[in-house]
Amino acid sequence: MLNEFFKLEQHGTTVRREVTAGVTTFLTMAYIVFVNPAILSEAGMDSGGVFVATCLAAAVGTAIMGLWANYPIAMAPGMGLNAFFTYGVVLGMGYPWQVALGAVFVSGVLFVGISVLPVREWIVNSIPKSLKMGTVAGIGLLLGIIAMQNAGLVVDNSATLVGLGDMGQPSVLLAALGFAGIVALDRLRVTGAIVIGILGVTVIGAALGISEFNGIVALPPDPGTVMFRLDIGAALDLALVGVIFAFLFTDLFDTSGTLIAVAHRAGLLDENGQLPRLRRALVADSLATVFGAAAGTSSVTCYIESAAGVRAGGRTGLTAVVVAGLFLAALLLSPLAATVPAYATAPALLFVACLMMSSITEIDWEDVTEYVPAAALVMTMPFTFSIANGLAVGFISYAAIKLLSGRFATVNPAVGVLAALFVCKFAWLG
Repeated sequence: MLNEFFKLEQHGTTVRREVTAGVTTFLTMAYIVFVNPAILSEAGMDSGGVFVATCLAAAVGTAIMGLWANYPIAMAPGMGLNAFFTYGVVLGMGYPWQVALGAVFVSGVLFVGISVLPVREWIVNSIPKSLKMGTVAGIGLLLGIIAMQNAGLVVDNSATLVGLGDMGQPSVLLAALGFAGIVALDRLRVTGAIVIGILGVTVIGAALGISEFNGIVALPPDPGTVMFRLDIGAALDLALVGVIFAFLFTDLFDTSGTLIAVAHRAGLLDENGQLPRLRRALVADSLATVFGAAAGTSSVTCYIESAAGVRAGGRTGLTAVVVAGLFLAALLLSPLAATVPAYATAPALLFVACLMMSSITEIDWEDVTEYVPAAALVMTMPFTFSIANGLAVGFISYAAIKLLSGRFATVNPAVGVLAALFVCKFAWLG
């Protein structure tokens, strides 16, 4: 039944491999169930309620992606989007968190509209190959710096922005050991190499007393403190148009970039570099944001950590369904999930980042009007810590360079429109 529904044989995979991939993806992104409540609680929201909302939104969104779109892509409240929610809208602009949730809900509804219509699919399919491949490499670099930050290898530095961490810290050494172990196991073609690396480092860290074993089972907190507390009426105020636009715009391009990157890594793009069943994937993403806002969390988006599961062999929606089940289980097993420290998942993310960098070779390095915008995109993503900013710089520079070099006629109309919209975003929203 599973083989027929998910077309496992057609994708060259098995139930066991998909389950392994699902566990891998979950372990690399499980941090969100703890980080998201910490960020949104600063906006005045109950952290326990947000914890439940995070698990439910991730489970529902990921299940829709797996069952309807049949892609091994997991979803959860987006990092960056939750920061904008708290520090930008609530603390920065002074709006209550209920109104901010309403703005997220409205942006999700608009998201559904442009996803059902061919607008969003047309946008994604119109992206030039050089920008697509640059997106994959740029997200790889972003994932790499996140991994090194989680491992303690990279720290902030007031003089140089970033600097080298304390290499003598046990957590840094364990992360380095985990990375080397994952690479070695992968070279030996050991199934589940990433999962083995994550769990191995976790066990060693707990045995040495570097991290704590937090128990196994706990009842979930009360979700009623944030669920259905959104204020949609207040969010429809004209003063919040810019906020809604920012949520919509950022989620649109974060998701689009992640879909392209993960699908490319999984070999799911067709011969024209386009993603089959793209509309279903986009609708699944937008529906997840609507549900997430109702449940009590910021915008839900596709997670680049899905690439770890793809590397472990995930090729179908069964991987996503496993991830969804684990997020539901996390409601009861939150102490156990909390046992996996950041330095244990960091090696997996860094390994995937290295793999994603290979796409940079597919950029046309003979045409300066193609590779310069792609390179600008690649560098902007990690340096600004934003997929959306990288895409903006890539589109604007692509259209501008083509125009100034007399080759604007070769630019897809969608690219020109998007470049103009990105310029407006920077001009009005920063």
